[in-house]
Amino acid sequence: MNKDLTRLLRPKTIAVIGGGAWCQQVIRQSERMGYAGQIWAVHPKASEIAGHRVFGQIEDLPEAPDAVFIGINRHATIEAVHVLSSMGAGGAVCFASGFSEAVAEDDSGRDLQDQLITAAGDMPILGPNCYGFINALDGALLWPDQHGTTAVDKGVAILTQSSNISINLTMQKRGLPIAYMVTCGNMAQTSQAQIAAALLDDPRVTAVGLHIEGFKDAREWEALAAKAYAKGIPLVALKVGASVQAQAATISHTASLAGSDAGAQALLDRLGIPRLSALPDFLETLKLLHCYGPLPGSNIASISCSGGEASLIADMAINTGLTFPRLSDEKKSRLRDALGPMVALNNPLDYHTYIWRDEEAMAQAWSGMTGEDIDLTYSIVDYPTTDATDWSCATQAALKVREDTGARFAIVATLPELLPEDVAQDLMAGGVVPFMGLREALSATRAAGQVSAPSAHPVCLPGTVEANQTLTEGVSKQALAECGLRIPQNRTVSGPTAAHAAAQNMEAPFAVKGVGLAHKSEHAAVRLGIQAEDVASVAADIGTEDILIEEMIIGTVAELLVGVVRDPAHGFVLTLGAGGVLTEVLRDTVSLLVPCAPEDIRTALGKLKIAPLLAGYRGQPGADMDAIIAAVEAVQAYVMQNADTLGEVEINPLLCTPDKAVAVDALIRKA
Repeated sequence: MNKDLTRLLRPKTIAVIGGGAWCQQVIRQSERMGYAGQIWAVHPKASEIAGHRVFGQIEDLPEAPDAVFIGINRHATIEAVHVLSSMGAGGAVCFASGFSEAVAEDDSGRDLQDQLITAAGDMPILGPNCYGFINALDGALLWPDQHGTTAVDKGVAILTQSSNISINLTMQKRGLPIAYMVTCGNMAQTSQAQIAAALLDDPRVTAVGLHIEGFKDAREWEALAAKAYAKGIPLVALKVGASVQAQAATISHTASLAGSDAGAQALLDRLGIPRLSALPDFLETLKLLHCYGPLPGSNIASISCSGGEASLIADMAINTGLTFPRLSDEKKSRLRDALGPMVALNNPLDYHTYIWRDEEAMAQAWSGMTGEDIDLTYSIVDYPTTDATDWSCATQAALKVREDTGARFAIVATLPELLPEDVAQDLMAGGVVPFMGLREALSATRAAGQVSAPSAHPVCLPGTVEANQTLTEGVSKQALAECGLRIPQNRTVSGPTAAHAAAQNMEAPFAVKGVGLAHKSEHAAVRLGIQAEDVASVAADIGTEDILIEEMIIGTVAELLVGVVRDPAHGFVLTLGAGGVLTEVLRDTVSLLVPCAPEDIRTALGKLKIAPLLAGYRGQPGADMDAIIAAVEAVQAYVMQNADTLGEVEINPLLCTPDKAVAVDALIRKA
């Protein structure tokens, strides 16, 4: 359900229900920030709270409030929400805990959360188990604790399910203007994606950062990504849950479904949302996006007055996907005019200290490292903690570069603590990104270049029926063949005599396999290169009741794994990778979500370590890529036809030759 959160997030009137220290803090926070609307306190016994007259009950308020902070116990919260919804309030923050996040300790929590949702009706609520939000644009703070935000005219919005992380992020001293900080709590009724979508409607929001513990509804995230891209407001995510421990903490923290990390990454890729792995990188990326929006590419230039720093950034950029283009003749000419003949011109560039303190010359040299082929230029500058007076020339030179060229430009401190907050604020005001930390700068630059259009095709959502049946190899292959997958000529028979007879009507050599074993190679139940006269004895030696005999594929270039697993949080995760018996050892895989387009499959295959084999390695023939893609599409077709009951599909291996791709082993698990 799409809810209008305008009144809640940008209120003209605020009511605070409860009289403890938390509630008093809400009133004081808004007043300190200069909130211009009315604030009403509600308490059955107090006569005054934080200098405000008190209303004895909610019904006594002059009118239905736009935003309400409910700071009372969980049982009383449910009744208060019912009253507020009935009178037409704009929305509420439910501070109390003890709902679904606490079911491990209290069985009543889930039932109470259901009651809360019913009581709210159509009125939006944030939480429960929620700290609320800070609106630093209008000074509306439904926020019961300390924070470090200041009033801003525009800035980024940050949403998180963790109240503690949200507090810490507001305390940043990096020059990042935070327009909104919103905690989502349990998201009993209003989800993180819905809140983010509402914030996109505020034209003062420049970018949105999402600290995500779990995706509740893929369709909502698809709608959010589409809306953000249409509005030109970039989204970035810090998604936790890569480790087993993080997934367990997620479930216990907010009752969110973490799902597999491969599924989460595939969903974010599909939505065009870059993923960060650390809070500093997250903030630095938001800073860059606030200044310039998404970067058009990954070409960077770096200039510093030390060869050590030039070498350092060159090494640190390895494996980031960022590149240092060679200097053009035009750039070299401009740099030579500014630096003279004593400086070796390269990218990254060490310009020595010949021109230090000469703002005009510094700006001229730094400008020489900008251009249409450069997506972002770094000037590496570390401000001393003792006396930074002599470094003001660097600040002014950077501001002049931005003003004169309009180029995307950044000052980068190799260590975060070597860029003072007041300098960062001055640079931000002039449109220059103040990066705190060299690693963080590279991470942010990479992420800003990864913002992309979301897929136009919705993910295939799985059913909830338990997949409790594993089909045999022969049945699995036949089911996939009906969707277009190429499989070898094969027969499934019972006993050595029938195996011998079947071989007479097929072309040797054969693969002879035992039926009914999940990992046949571990049981010595796969025999290859068998001639017709040996089939009966091999079948007897394998020993399973049923035997699968199939013609072998020759001329194999590479073996691939094609697998699909149902992931309740994200859809069906399609994994492509190096196949065969060494799959677990090689761990060379890439994941997508079903359905994916042929060009996405081709791109994904190109990311594998075995991609050179597929392309033709050292003069050897390459694989038929169109045939491989057709095989993957056949698997996708089967998945989409059986989405309600399917649990897993696996082909291992898919034998890839110069003219075909054939599945020689397959498994399907479904209801």
